[in-house]
Amino acid sequence: MFVKAYSANEAAGSLQPFEYELGNIGYDEVDIDVSHCGICHSDLSMLDNEWQMTQFPFVPGHEIVGKIKSAGPGVTHLAVGQTVGIGWFSQSCMTCAQCMSGNHNLCPDAQGIIVGRHGGFANLVRAHKGWVIPLPEGVNAGTAGPLFCGGITVFNPIVQNNIRPTDRVGVVGIGGLGHMALRFLRAWGCEVTAFSTSPDKEDEARQLGAHHFVNSRDTGALEKLAGHFNMVLSTVNVPLPWDAYVNTLSPKEKLHLVGAVPSVEAAFFPLLIGQRSVGASPLGSPALIANMLEFAARHGIEPVTETFPMSQVNDAMEKLRSGKPRYRLVLENDF
Repeated sequence: MFVKAYSANEAAGSLQPFEYELGNIGYDEVDIDVSHCGICHSDLSMLDNEWQMTQFPFVPGHEIVGKIKSAGPGVTHLAVGQTVGIGWFSQSCMTCAQCMSGNHNLCPDAQGIIVGRHGGFANLVRAHKGWVIPLPEGVNAGTAGPLFCGGITVFNPIVQNNIRPTDRVGVVGIGGLGHMALRFLRAWGCEVTAFSTSPDKEDEARQLGAHHFVNSRDTGALEKLAGHFNMVLSTVNVPLPWDAYVNTLSPKEKLHLVGAVPSVEAAFFPLLIGQRSVGASPLGSPALIANMLEFAARHGIEPVTETFPMSQVNDAMEKLRSGKPRYRLVLENDF
């Protein structure tokens, strides 16, 4: 079976039509006819080989939605023709302590769908059955792709930190991750505060779910929020005034990072005295992804997206590189 895709042959190279042969399907594997694929900043990082692990030719794409084309004999819970999605991971070992305890996303042998293999900027992609998640009724297949990476990235901290509907949560950054966090947290029942360096985003932040808006360049505004939050969720990948944000936490609460910031430097004693913490998390398990999709369907939550035909993939990637998406980009298969 030949797969049609778009690949780059060098770091930061343009994506060109590419074909490769897919071998026989495995016992526990699923082939997905790709209808849509979101574009994540991680695709750009991999294309540019920022993490020094990209193998060329490189086919990006890890926010994939489509219908099952075929399945191995060991796949009994999914059916050909079913609409499904897959995110960053294509498989995990299913036997280590992390997998057996439900933390498949922490498996030391988990395989990324664009790490050492070809991703979803293609008409077909293959993955292990454990990571292929059905789309529940009410989830729009055309916009669902970003939920499988960005969406679960911001949903996971809500669950992991036992956030309650009565909690007060701050979200730093109103972008590809932050706008989904605002929608999830508002639907969760929290009192939500959006932090942004762009005051002109206030109206939109409120429309997305924020009850309050703070210009994060205003140090005085941060000081007034001392001891206020049960969690502050940072979705940005730039250094922050860490001590100022730690100071906004109530005792025993957490500054939680999901943006790939280079480093964190915070004073120790405010953490010690208030028993506060700084933490981070990667994505989520297959079960949690399924729960997130059900929650999104129940509350009518979907990412704000712009759609490009897959044949215009280089235009879409350039828009992402320029920092101009609002807020997530999705490719629609036009092979």
